[in-house]
Amino acid sequence: MHILFLSDNFPPEVNAPASRTFEHCREWVKAGHQVTVITCAPNFPKGRVFDGYRNRFWQSADMEGIRVIRVWSYITRNEGFAKRILDYLSYMVTSFVAALFVRRVDIIVATSPQFFTACAGWAVSVVKWRPWVFELRDIWPESIRAVSAMKASRALDVLEKIELFLYRRATAIVSVTHSFKENLIQRGIAGDKIHVVTNGVDIQQFFPRPKDTELEATLGLQGKFVAGYIGTQGMAHGLDTLLDAATLLRNTVGGDAFHIVMLGDGASRVALQKRAQEEGLSAVLFVDTVPKADVARYWSLLDASIIHLKKNDLFSTVIPSKLFECMAMGTPVLHGVEGESARIITEADAGLLFQPENAEALVAGLVRLRDDAELAARLRRNGPVAAQKYDRKALASDMLRLLQTLGGEADGSGHHPRQAHL
Repeated sequence: MHILFLSDNFPPEVNAPASRTFEHCREWVKAGHQVTVITCAPNFPKGRVFDGYRNRFWQSADMEGIRVIRVWSYITRNEGFAKRILDYLSYMVTSFVAALFVRRVDIIVATSPQFFTACAGWAVSVVKWRPWVFELRDIWPESIRAVSAMKASRALDVLEKIELFLYRRATAIVSVTHSFKENLIQRGIAGDKIHVVTNGVDIQQFFPRPKDTELEATLGLQGKFVAGYIGTQGMAHGLDTLLDAATLLRNTVGGDAFHIVMLGDGASRVALQKRAQEEGLSAVLFVDTVPKADVARYWSLLDASIIHLKKNDLFSTVIPSKLFECMAMGTPVLHGVEGESARIITEADAGLLFQPENAEALVAGLVRLRDDAELAARLRRNGPVAAQKYDRKALASDMLRLLQTLGGEADGSGHHPRQAHL
């Protein structure tokens, strides 16, 4: 079977969509299928093309058996609504054009979080007369409202109408959370076309290991209780709460016994760094994004992992992908997200919950993990056990079975069912 996958993020980018897409496609190739990914020049989140790449109209390469076609797009930093829309629209157009030249496709997959990629997926399915799958990673554009990136307007209303149009036209929808599925059903989308394949973790790469003493020394973290936030530093993440916690720790615990490492980039990073500098928060260490292969070294340094999103009903439907990596690493989680992801932590007994945007509660959790060695040890043991349920290989196989069914391979007939709702 030939799977055509549209995603504007792909390695060497290291965000969640890039990792999920690559790890799934890699497994599908290993299973004997042909996979073509149409993406753009790697540039997320700094809005600067990575070294060794150029923003051209067409480039093709092989990555572990995956044919990767990179197309031109308008590149901008991950901030500013208007410029980001131009980014999304440009990729929508050029990915659609590129897809027209990919031959003998059996099924098309288009992934969010922004749904302009899904628009391209639908359009390609119409032209090629093939089924298409909308991989739903975010309820967009509702998430724009949640972070106040754009005021309520007719433009958002139009985007929501397009969103519903795409849900209805998709042959199937693959949702990364059960909450997203419930949201769509409540909005009139047929539940039998929505399939849940959660995010997961490559357990061959992320597993318990001793602290990387060389890296620990380089960063000056010896003898410290190290908490860390690893991932995108965006508007939705409410990371000022971590700086509030750092201030409280300095004023109440004293000294620099606690250090907070913040690894990554995003729309909020510059403002966070500026605030930390102005307030003299020397125990907050900002680290630039590192290659995916090096991320586990930084996880190994952490005595606690902080996961946080702003307090908003929409974010209670989200499962941050970093959750699975820190569980697999055996890092106790301090989890400031309500809803489905909080239930995962509670059931796994892999961390402690705290109320989003509540710095006092975060500090209490940090102190508790430092002072209660038995608790910390239990959480470290339980995380890797729970992570086995989210092995990326198994999840890739689950999604592949769905694609084979939709692509006409379930019975070996070679029949390609026409996209049902053009």
